[in-house]
Amino acid sequence: MSIYSFTLPVIVFLALAAYFAGYRKALAVAGQSGGIRSLHSLPMHYGLVAAMASALPAITLLAGWHLAEDKVITAIITGELPKQLAQLPASELSLVLNEIKNIAFGGFSAATSSPAIQDAAVRYVELERTFRTIITVGIVAAASVPPVFILKKISPTLRARNLMEKALMVFLVGCSTVAILTTLGIVLSVLFEALRFFQAIPLVDFIFGLQWSPQTAIRADQAGSSGAFGAVPVFAGTILIATIAMSVAIPVGLLAAIYLSEYASPRFRTWTKPVLEILAGIPTVVYGFFAALTVAPLIRDAGSVVGLAVSSESALAAGLVMGIMIIPFVSSLSDDVIHAVPQTMRDGSLGLGATRFETIRYVILPAALPGIVGSILLAVSRAIGETMIVVMAAGLSANLSFNPLTAVTTVTVQIVTLLVGDQEFDSPKTLAAFALGLLLFVFTLVLNFIALRVVRKYREQYE
Repeated sequence: MSIYSFTLPVIVFLALAAYFAGYRKALAVAGQSGGIRSLHSLPMHYGLVAAMASALPAITLLAGWHLAEDKVITAIITGELPKQLAQLPASELSLVLNEIKNIAFGGFSAATSSPAIQDAAVRYVELERTFRTIITVGIVAAASVPPVFILKKISPTLRARNLMEKALMVFLVGCSTVAILTTLGIVLSVLFEALRFFQAIPLVDFIFGLQWSPQTAIRADQAGSSGAFGAVPVFAGTILIATIAMSVAIPVGLLAAIYLSEYASPRFRTWTKPVLEILAGIPTVVYGFFAALTVAPLIRDAGSVVGLAVSSESALAAGLVMGIMIIPFVSSLSDDVIHAVPQTMRDGSLGLGATRFETIRYVILPAALPGIVGSILLAVSRAIGETMIVVMAAGLSANLSFNPLTAVTTVTVQIVTLLVGDQEFDSPKTLAAFALGLLLFVFTLVLNFIALRVVRKYREQYE
């Protein structure tokens, strides 16, 4: 039985018991001091302080043991192994330890293992049980002892609310720090691997190269044996498909938002908006099948009728279906922003003699511009990051073409293609995925910067 199946309910129970004990103690102190008004904080704050004193030490101990359990037990097992096993190279010793753990957890037969490894597996199980018993007792003690001291300190002068606010502030700062460190870790990990790639492939060749063929041949005399890592065709395909998608999503989504917010009746808006948002909940693989089996053949047949050569996998098919998928991102967010514009601005414009169309064009849309730009930016990010629709409808060919009737590929599709299967992270082929990711990150960062400048310009003009 896992240690969490017992300790977590115990921690919750003891924290609730500490809360009610602190609450009742606060009421008792208030009764002796002339009522609740004599307390610095509400009784619930005293209870929350007691519950916090119970839960935090226990959860900290449990989390610490979760991180250190495997290392501690492995270190003890390694020290008790016979010399011929303990002195093995690190790679072989790791295999031995994995075999011990597999036997201990019942996922491997011990019949073919040596007696030393079998004894080590038995010892591993014993150590795990012993340590878990010790940690369980420690967790119960950590959840039981601190609340006793808090209960003794409850008095009318105890600033329980201040303590709770400080604890909440620390929690919020911790959450913000985790988000920042996660983002920083992603950026640094991609940056370091991209720098390794640029040590093999010059940065200029990558950014301005016109041919993308990362596959390497078996023999040196074969074509493309050194690979071609020009990112221009990949980003050209990304921009082409994203442009087609946004040319569908922005007009349709924005006009739908204006109609729902300014012209539609409340009942029609209540029913139509959730139906429109269903498009955002459809899995992208369904859109991919729709694009590959319905839209792409339809475009190919229509092109053959008018004499156009249309590829069976085209950027137009992927872009159109992607635009349909992105419509809710623009319409829903823009509708909320437009609907949030104060009614007084509408009434003032209409009162000055402006028509409804003029009010929407010159008053409502400028006032809602920051939110609309935010929705469009989110839609662009969604279009750039889409993978499944492009794989199924646009193909994998890195063609340097802005013809929407040809097959192209995108950055995210190439990243997935390069990292699928067993890869060696020392070859330029695999490291190229990180270079593409870094360049895509810089591209979206510049896009965000431009959007913020546009929003700031018009916001200063209309505020």
